[in-house]
Amino acid sequence: MKILFVASEVSPFAKTGGLADVTGSLPKILKEMDHDIRIIMPFYKMVEACGSSIRKGRKGVEFPMGGVAQKGLLRQTSVGDIPVYLVENKEYFQRDFLYGTPSGDYPDNHRRFAFFCRAVLQLLKRMDFRPDIIHCHDWQAALIPILLKYEHKEDPFFMKTAVIYTIHNLAYQGIFPKESLPEMGLDPSWFTVDRLEYYGKVNLMKGAILTADIINTVSETYCREIQTPEMGCGMDGLLKQRSYDLYGIINGIDHSVWDPATDTEIFRNYTSTTLSGKAANKKKLQKMLGLEPLKDTPVLAMVTRLSAQKGLDLLEPLLPKFEKEKLQLVILGIGDEKYMRLLADYKAVAPGNISINMEFKPHLANQIYAGSDMFLMPSHYEPCGLGQLIALRYGTVPIVRKTGGLGDTVFDARDDRKEPNGFTFDKYKPEAFWEAISRALEAYGEKKKWEKIVRNGMNADFSWERSAKKYDELYRRGLKKIFA
Repeated sequence: MKILFVASEVSPFAKTGGLADVTGSLPKILKEMDHDIRIIMPFYKMVEACGSSIRKGRKGVEFPMGGVAQKGLLRQTSVGDIPVYLVENKEYFQRDFLYGTPSGDYPDNHRRFAFFCRAVLQLLKRMDFRPDIIHCHDWQAALIPILLKYEHKEDPFFMKTAVIYTIHNLAYQGIFPKESLPEMGLDPSWFTVDRLEYYGKVNLMKGAILTADIINTVSETYCREIQTPEMGCGMDGLLKQRSYDLYGIINGIDHSVWDPATDTEIFRNYTSTTLSGKAANKKKLQKMLGLEPLKDTPVLAMVTRLSAQKGLDLLEPLLPKFEKEKLQLVILGIGDEKYMRLLADYKAVAPGNISINMEFKPHLANQIYAGSDMFLMPSHYEPCGLGQLIALRYGTVPIVRKTGGLGDTVFDARDDRKEPNGFTFDKYKPEAFWEAISRALEAYGEKKKWEKIVRNGMNADFSWERSAKKYDELYRRGLKKIFA
C-alpha cells in the first residue's frame, strides 16, 4: 500500500510529546512490511537546527485562503530510507515553538494548520503521489478528511484514498471562534451541528471524527474511556455514534532506540541478566545530581510534562512525605507556568534527597530511566503513555494510575491478570498514589521479588511490530469501506 503520514510533529525533527515518537517510529516498521510509506510535516525553524540534510524542492503551491494568496514550498529529508516532506511557509512555521509560547497558543494556529492541510493535498497532486491511505494525526491534521469529504468529493485523484484518523489526545480538539471559518477558507454553510459547529465554535476534531473512514486512538482502554461522559471531553456521543469504525491500538516503542544494552547516552549498558550495570547507572546518576550515592536507597523518578494531566496536583501535597522517607526523588520536565513556579520555589528549599531539573535534556532522560529504581506516572488521564514503556524496557518499575494505556501495559500483582511488572492505583487521590508507592517501597526491600518484577518489565514486548500489524489491518478495513 501507498501510505502518507500527515502529522504536525515527527521525531527527530520536531517534538513536544508522544505524537512525534509515534510518527517517527511506526513508519519504520510499516516500511519493513513492504509498504510505500512517506511522511509530511511543517518545515519548522527547529527542523533546520536538528542537523538533518534538507534538500530544496522545486515544487510549490499557491492558493487563496481567507481572501489572501498563500504560498508554500516543498522540501525533503528522510528518516532512515523513508522520505519526509516538509511544507515551508516562513510566516507560519519559522517560529521558536511549534504551537505557542509558554504563555499560550499562537492566535493564528487555525490559519497555520489549515494552510498546512490544504498544502498537503495540493502537493500530493504536484508530486503525483496517490496514497491508498492518508493517515492523519490529531487536530492539526483534522482538516484533511474534512476537505476530502466536502471540497474534493468528486476529485478523481482522491477517489481511491481512504483516511485513517488517529486521536492521540482527545483533550486537544482544535476549537476556534466561529469567525475563524472564513479565515481557513471554509464554506460558512459547514457551520452546522452535523459538520463543524460545536457550542457556537468551530471544532476541527469533530469534523474529522465525522468524515474519516476509520478512527482510532492509542490504547484499547482509552478507546473505551473516551466513549464515556467522564472522559469523552464532550465527544462521547459522537464517538459512540461512530463506534463501529472506532478502534484502539496501543503504541509501541522503538527497541532499536530504547535499549539499555546499546544506549550510548547512559553510563553503562546492561540487560535483564546483567542488572549490575543498572546499579552502576544508579550510582553515577546519584553523584551527577548531587544525591548521596546510597546503593540500597530507592531512586524514584518522574520524566514528564509538568501539567495537571500528568498528576502534578497529586504530587504537590506528597512532597513533604518524600522529604521524610528513606528514598530519593528525581524530577525532569518543563511545562505549565504554575508547576514550573511551584517546583522552582520548592527547589530553593528542597532537602538533599530531592533533585528537581526543569529543562529539556534528552540525554538526561535516558540516564534517569537507566539509573532509577521506580518511575512515577500518576496521570489524571493517559491515552497511551510512552514513559512507562521506556521505564519497563530499562528495568525501572512503573507506579501508575490505572487509566488509558497505563492500565493496558502496567500490571500489579494484586490484580492477578499477568506477571506483575509494576504498581497501580485507581482513585485520583494523593492517598491512593502514596499507597501504591508504599507497596512498591515494601517490595523493593525483598530483593528476589523485586528483581522478578524488574525482569518481567524488561522482557515484555512493547515494540512496534505487534501494533504495526494491527495498523495494517486497519488500513485494509479503510480501503474496504471506500470500495464497498
